[in-house]
Amino acid sequence: MAASAKSLSSLLAQASLDDHDDILKAANAAIKKSKTDLDAHHAKVVALLKLERYEDAAKLFEDTPKLQEQARLEYGYALYKTGDAGKAAEVVEDHANTRGMKHLLGQAAYRSENFEQAANVYKQLSAEDGEHEEYDIKINSSAVDAQLEWNHLGDLAQKRKPTREDLEVFETAYNAACGSISRGELAQGEVCLKRAKDLCNALTDLSEAEKKAELLPITVQQVYVLTQLGKIDEAEQLLTSIPFAEIKELSTRYIAQVNSIAVAKEHTNPYLSHRLFHSSPKPPKTDQHFAFQTNLLRQDEYVVDLISQKVAGVADSTAKVMSASPAPTIEPSVTTAGVLNAAAHARNVTEKAALKELLPLLEKRPSDVGLLLTITHIYVITNNHAAATHLLESFFKRLEQSGTASDLDVRHAPGLVAALVSLYASQGRHAHSKTELAKAASYWRHKSKTPSKALATAAGTALLESQDPESLKSAAEIFESLYEQNKEDRAAIAGLVAAYSITDPSRLSSQLLDSLPQTARLVSDIDAAALEEAGVPTLAAPSSTQTETKKRPAEKTKEAGQKKIRKSRLPKDFDPNKKIDPERWLPMRDRTYYRPKGKKGKKKMEGLTQGGPVADEKAVEQKPAAGAGGGSGKQQQKKKKGKGGKW
Repeated sequence: MAASAKSLSSLLAQASLDDHDDILKAANAAIKKSKTDLDAHHAKVVALLKLERYEDAAKLFEDTPKLQEQARLEYGYALYKTGDAGKAAEVVEDHANTRGMKHLLGQAAYRSENFEQAANVYKQLSAEDGEHEEYDIKINSSAVDAQLEWNHLGDLAQKRKPTREDLEVFETAYNAACGSISRGELAQGEVCLKRAKDLCNALTDLSEAEKKAELLPITVQQVYVLTQLGKIDEAEQLLTSIPFAEIKELSTRYIAQVNSIAVAKEHTNPYLSHRLFHSSPKPPKTDQHFAFQTNLLRQDEYVVDLISQKVAGVADSTAKVMSASPAPTIEPSVTTAGVLNAAAHARNVTEKAALKELLPLLEKRPSDVGLLLTITHIYVITNNHAAATHLLESFFKRLEQSGTASDLDVRHAPGLVAALVSLYASQGRHAHSKTELAKAASYWRHKSKTPSKALATAAGTALLESQDPESLKSAAEIFESLYEQNKEDRAAIAGLVAAYSITDPSRLSSQLLDSLPQTARLVSDIDAAALEEAGVPTLAAPSSTQTETKKRPAEKTKEAGQKKIRKSRLPKDFDPNKKIDPERWLPMRDRTYYRPKGKKGKKKMEGLTQGGPVADEKAVEQKPAAGAGGGSGKQQQKKKKGKGGKW
């Protein structure tokens, strides 16, 4: 073994750095003599990695378990290059005590979508003094920041806005564009993408082929932004300049071809779109999409199937996705599958017709969050906010009664809480909104990690509006935790100052107060006199003679109490300029302006008019009697003429 190691070492000393084939041959010869020679195995695995034979290197590590401990860096790198980034991160995580290990851990954490860990690693690397690494660390850090934004963890990003420094290199400009797009700042993203293309074209150390390879992903992203901005013609024109076959990364090529189907106007035939969609190349294991991309692409696939009338297939596929995950869950892929499953069962009907199909389905699947939100949305667009609110409240109550940790996490999920709070706000139920926000904030404060800064900020702000001492104390605790997480967070600082000023003014430090912007700077561009002249009410004078308050007169509207009458109830000869008779519903004789004509009419009116002269009671009583007697006589005479008639 010693002899073989010595001969191998001498060969390595004589070999050049690029002569990896000779090193591999020598290592194989040494291993053939002694299969337990770990140095020979180590040399072989390094040669395989240099020759980019990553699968062979990974297999060698699996066949030689002892080598995994001796060559941990190489083992982690082989796993990373073969697409097993999660396992690679596990291998080097507890041994990341060198810069090489830290770089590998950062890359592996990024590809395994543990972006929080990746952000911490690059923060450590940037704090250390690494020679000739500042450029690479800056690019990788900006890529991590963009992914944090895509995964709704933007609070952990080192930068949330593009800086001038980011727009000096095309890689960081591209990452800045991705971060802006993930935040919905599409116009800013378009600017950054154009800047990235200009910087890439201006490079002199890249060949034209290398420039083209770098520009293709930027152009694909640019097509997406233009589409989202509604610039369809410009996006379609840009698509014609993309040679799809020349995009080396199949994950990027797949996205480009799917987006081309969505943008192109001529693909009006759903069956043709379906065929083109499924003919796009699938990326290999080493070039997989991130989870949020996979989720969106799966949604696109289901939508294409739905418009191609493949509703049964979509219902079955989405049902399998949901059954593979315990319910209830707020996992995006599962909740999206629930929404599309509901669309498949509704079979292209909308609103109330869809409710008839979906409500019985909800009775079978009461824990399906996607289905629940679909029905809630239909209630909202049909202006049935009360039913939508009751649906969410009942769902929350069931989860509270369950009491399991997973159910309670779903019950206090920021998105679901925001949906219920929005419904409360639309109905003016502000007290319920505050209670719901406070309950969610209290729940997450006792957990190890708060899932949403927006939820905590909204809850603290709502609690500050209360006069209850306990609510104010809770608000102070919320803003304290936010301030501890980020001492530069202006919302946390402002909330903390507001809470302390009411609950405990002695805790207001000069550091907190100085962190707030000066009042003079905030109101420097406000003209109080102009506001007052424009209609701001002034305070009444303290003297007995009150001065008139200056206020903008209200616009003349319809008279109070006047209601709009439907055209179907108006007569054909209706004149809108003529005043409508308010007594038109009364009989003519009961109207105030009625005046009978002739002596008989006037005499009759005297007996009918309320408050008019009344005749003698005896006379009044005699009239019916006379009339009755006369009538009776006539009837008797008629009876005599008949034969055998009976009354």
